Amino acid sequence: MRHFFTRKVKIVLIIALLVTAGLAVATNLMGVTVGDLFVQTILTPLRTGASALTDRAEKLYDYIFEYEKLAAENAALREELSQMRDDSRDAASIKRENDRLRELLQLKKEHEDYELVDAYIITWDSNEWSKSFTINRGTSSGIEAGMCAITESGEVVGMVTEAGSNYAKVKTVLDSSLDISALIATSGYSGMVRGGYATGFDGMLRMDYLPSGAVIRNNDQVVTAGSTVYPRNLILGYIVDAGINDNGIAKYAVLEPAADIDALEQVFILTDFNME
Repeated sequence: MRHFFTRKVKIVLIIALLVTAGLAVATNLMGVTVGDLFVQTILTPLRTGASALTDRAEKLYDYIFEYEKLAAENAALREELSQMRDDSRDAASIKRENDRLRELLQLKKEHEDYELVDAYIITWDSNEWSKSFTINRGTSSGIEAGMCAITESGEVVGMVTEAGSNYAKVKTVLDSSLDISALIATSGYSGMVRGGYATGFDGMLRMDYLPSGAVIRNNDQVVTAGSTVYPRNLILGYIVDAGINDNGIAKYAVLEPAADIDALEQVFILTDFNME
């Protein structure tokens, strides 16, 4: 056992001498000290690890910077798109306004006696029997209950039922409680027009009390007969159907309103006109 350890010690000493000799040779050849080689041997893996960590940090920074850049570009594009949509809506609104003004000028040329006050719809009030809205003009603008509301083309919208200093309520022609004396323009047959809610024709108008022998044609225009509220020849609608009343004596006609009530933004209140 003792000889074994002696032999093992010899082997270790020989290896140590060989390593020392190798380091000495390297020192002579490379011009570095044994200490330098030792330090380089220890630090090289650490430097390699630090370099890899630095590369990863740089890549992470580049990724974050690129993400922030893309996020900023995305936000700018969204803002630009939103602005384009706003501009498009503004352009469409201006076009509608210009179209209304052209129609209104034509109406004024045809009816110089019409005194009109323009107003915008601010709220709607509808149920199964009624359809009305509130406008942003009232008595301070000369509007009173019992006045007629029309479109820029002279299509009947309804009648003012209530007016305050800066607002007014308008009951539309679709309301079943609003009766209007009317004529079929081509034939002169007369009747009474009201909203179709009460008669099962939602969104339509119904013209009652037409003579049993009346010839009723689709697309015939129906206009106002003239009264203290509605001047003569304002457009109410166009005939789309007809039938016989339950009593079997008179006929009725179903009309599509001339005014697109649900699409209204602006109306014109007829504050004065010459009765024929």
